Amino acid sequence: MQLTVLYFAALRDLTGTREQSVTIEGPLDVAGLQSHIEQLRPELAGRLGSVRIAINEEFAEPGRAINDGDVAALIPPVSGG
Repeated sequence: MQLTVLYFAALRDLTGTREQSVTIEGPLDVAGLQSHIEQLRPELAGRLGSVRIAINEEFAEPGRAINDGDVAALIPPVSGG
């Protein structure tokens, strides 16, 4: 399965990229994607607990299935005025 992962704000700074193409075998849900990203990007290990994940521009719960061609956006908490 091929999907696109988008990194926002501090995650973009940590990874040095805003977009990455990822190939994963077998079925996958949002929780599995989070684990896969932490293995793929060691600089994010332990940092994704408070990150919201959107699939195809909709916030997704951990059990939501991910399909081939989906776009996953990793959005950290932000503050501002």
